Amino acid sequence: MTLLIAFYIFIVGLVLGSFFNVVALRVPAKQSVINPPSACPKCGTKLTFRDLIPVISYLFSRGKCRHCQTKVSILYPLGELATGLLFLWVYMHVGITGESLVALTLVSLLVIITVSDLSYMLIPNKILIVFFPIFIVLRFLFPGDQAWWSYVLGAVIGGGIIVLIAVLSRGGMGMGDAKLLVVCGAVLGLPHIMVAFVLACMIGSLIGGLLLLLKITKRKQPIPFGPSLALGIMISYGYGSDMIKAYLTLLG
Repeated sequence: MTLLIAFYIFIVGLVLGSFFNVVALRVPAKQSVINPPSACPKCGTKLTFRDLIPVISYLFSRGKCRHCQTKVSILYPLGELATGLLFLWVYMHVGITGESLVALTLVSLLVIITVSDLSYMLIPNKILIVFFPIFIVLRFLFPGDQAWWSYVLGAVIGGGIIVLIAVLSRGGMGMGDAKLLVVCGAVLGLPHIMVAFVLACMIGSLIGGLLLLLKITKRKQPIPFGPSLALGIMISYGYGSDMIKAYLTLLG
């Protein structure tokens, strides 16, 4: 039964991941997420069920439109697969509890903003505005193991750090990153959002260094920080408490 539930949750994640791709790509372009139906951006051919099976359609079409052979962005299957795997991780890590609703909603937000930031270098306000009140309600219903003021401070200080860096560096970080930490700080709480930020900086530096080393980007070329924040937030949500305990143990 556990295996069956896990498989079901993974499939649900794949399907929702496909929808999250639509949201991530259409909202920044100020388009409806409902109409028009999905179509090839090159030839305009309306996509059928055969073209919309998460991950599988991409593999069978070899990453190309069946009609005009235009390459399809790898972000589509990656977004779907990431959502499916993260939904599965939530089930294995949290189980079916009230907290799992918090975790699944957090995954949904992070997948959407990652795809959006990679595509447009933008974290849309509309996305954050939709998720913020949902997180507040969920944290009220399922407060976790922290006091309410920890979530308030997580939002205020989490966003404040990015704002301070943006001001001091004169635009080195975007306000979208700050708003994302405000929203997620209200979910993770103060200690975990700080861990998330440190992890994001480490991940961002590593990715930036690799891109420079491989000559994929140039110095001073802007690199979206949202994906690094998303990864740091997810790691901190799942393992932040253990990391904090390990760090305090090292300090003696």
